[in-house]
Amino acid sequence: EVQLVESGGDLVHLGGSLRLSCAYSGFSLDDYNVGWFRQAPGKEREGVSSIRSDGTTYYEDTVKGRFIISSDYAKKTVYLQMNSLNPEDTAVYYCAPTYFVQTVPPRMVNAFNIWGQGTQVTVSS
Repeated sequence: EVQLVESGGDLVHLGGSLRLSCAYSGFSLDDYNVGWFRQAPGKEREGVSSIRSDGTTYYEDTVKGRFIISSDYAKKTVYLQMNSLNPEDTAVYYCAPTYFVQTVPPRMVNAFNIWGQGTQVTVSS
């Protein structure tokens, strides 16, 4: 059974930082990427970043240079370090096992369509 537990969201000011954690079980990083999605009020959920077991990473354009994804294979945990936060980053953040659909640009997809409860990130100006 796939289980996903996100944590670390908070209210921060413009320019602040947060580190999100995703504890996962029921699948292996060897078989799927693990990715972060976010959903802002009134908007569709979008892929933000993902990581493969070999360390290969993906970042959506608006977070490149600000967010860093990492993983602890033994702990089955994936982290998202978010720096230089701005109000446009305000959203509920979710993690999931993912794969990419080869569209242009590539689209990140939740492999099992199973979501955790998410963690709220709010950036005030």
